Amino acid sequence: MGSIKNAFDLTGKTALITGGSRGLGLQIAEALGEAGAKIVLSSRKAADLEQAQKHLAALGIEADWVAADNSRDEDIARLADEAIAKLGRVDILVNNAGATWGAPAEDHPIEAWDKIMNLNVRSIFLLSQQIGKRSMIPNRYGRIINLASIAGLRGSLENGVLAYNTSKGAVVNLTRALAGGWGRYGITVNALAPGFFPSKMTQGTIKAVGVEKLVERVPLARLGDDDDLKGAALLFASDAGKHITGQILAIDGGQSAVI
Repeated sequence: MGSIKNAFDLTGKTALITGGSRGLGLQIAEALGEAGAKIVLSSRKAADLEQAQKHLAALGIEADWVAADNSRDEDIARLADEAIAKLGRVDILVNNAGATWGAPAEDHPIEAWDKIMNLNVRSIFLLSQQIGKRSMIPNRYGRIINLASIAGLRGSLENGVLAYNTSKGAVVNLTRALAGGWGRYGITVNALAPGFFPSKMTQGTIKAVGVEKLVERVPLARLGDDDDLKGAALLFASDAGKHITGQILAIDGGQSAVI
């Protein structure tokens, strides 16, 4: 490995980041791109991806994009095709695309349940399968980073997040199971489990509840910011983390560590 600085260097590596046009996905793209990786971003809307590409270019980061809806099997297959065509191979896959739905368990629409499970769990499996089979396994190298959540580590007194919490719990064990199965191919599979970060998905909660209330049970007494995922993502993506697999790292200001 040599120097620790070199261990974190991603020069010559390639990365596909889903949900990469904004929020946590774009934050991770900044980190991997700054470390030297060539990036392909994906999300549903081309206009958002073009804006993200310009944002990264202003930071000196080379990035391309593919518009795809990961709730559609045919789009996942096309995304894998186009990402491999653009990058030559995919060394790092960040499965960040996801959605939430608020409804009490007793009235939760089954269509909404299926939508959340499809995008938050099934699509992660299908894209990992495509990239693993077609790029990482043949190359005997890969880094897969799944976005879980501290909501997948425990239950909740809030009767409105059942599908989301269940889906993120599934991501936690999908990560562990895939790590066990693909370690023989030189592929590591880990998950980041963020706490509360400001984003389009969470802006309604922040407005309704307020930051002060949200951080009451956070030891560091703050929400995540625009840089807080970067170090952990780079660790999992680089050779600095080459002996780490099947792990779930909470980035939550210590919230999941206290009762």
